[in-house]
Amino acid sequence: MATELRKLRERAGLTTAEAGQLLGVKPNQVSNIEAGRAGVSPERVRAMACVYDCSDQAHVEAIAAMTGERSRGWWEEYRDILPAGLLDLAELEHHATRLRTAVTVHIPGLFQTTEYAREIFRQAVPELPPPDVEHRVSFRMKRQTVLFRDPPTPQQVILHEAALRMKFGGREVTRDQLKYLLGLNEREHIAIQVVPFEAGTFAGSGQSVYYAEGPVPQLDTVNLDQSHGPVFLDAEAQLSKYRVTLDRLEAAALPPEESQNFIHTILKDL
Repeated sequence: MATELRKLRERAGLTTAEAGQLLGVKPNQVSNIEAGRAGVSPERVRAMACVYDCSDQAHVEAIAAMTGERSRGWWEEYRDILPAGLLDLAELEHHATRLRTAVTVHIPGLFQTTEYAREIFRQAVPELPPPDVEHRVSFRMKRQTVLFRDPPTPQQVILHEAALRMKFGGREVTRDQLKYLLGLNEREHIAIQVVPFEAGTFAGSGQSVYYAEGPVPQLDTVNLDQSHGPVFLDAEAQLSKYRVTLDRLEAAALPPEESQNFIHTILKDL
């Protein structure tokens, strides 16, 4: 929400000082709102949108609906423990109306078991102290509430066969992880598709893409998982690129039912 207000101001060509003058507030108040350090009411959002000459009412109301969430989100208990980017990711998932994920060498975070996630964090560089590993594991498990809330957030996951065969944590951890995936894939709001080795080259190879659809297209966001933390992209040209990438990946992947059978086959080989 704070980021969206900043984007509206920048599109209007206004500095924080100019925006503050038009809104009748101090410039640092505008900065605090945009940094997420100060709350804002729906009425204030509408007033800011008016000053910023935003006439897209659906966009404005979608931002207004997000007000106040930052102070109530479960992720706030981790604010002094984990990097801010991870909290932003949880907030992004919380507001998303649909999530699309494509990965090549590991299971996406929202679909990981506890032991699988623990092994991932143990391999972080630089090495994380054990308490930090556990904080990240518990945070990742709580992020999974978007899978089970009412209503749950629709999810599309495209996995390369390599991700299913990587034995993070050993054979037993991998077996439990694949069983967990199979169970999730039986839920109506979750569609898991596999790109087999025999598919050859495919769009987006070598990168992970996480596309969160917002209440309106202007609130869509792409998250790229980097070793130094999550990177968020929201420019329309970037969003368009990753939508095409995901669409091509979906076309290259096996349908959900065939993917389910494919995962079963890999599980039997373990």
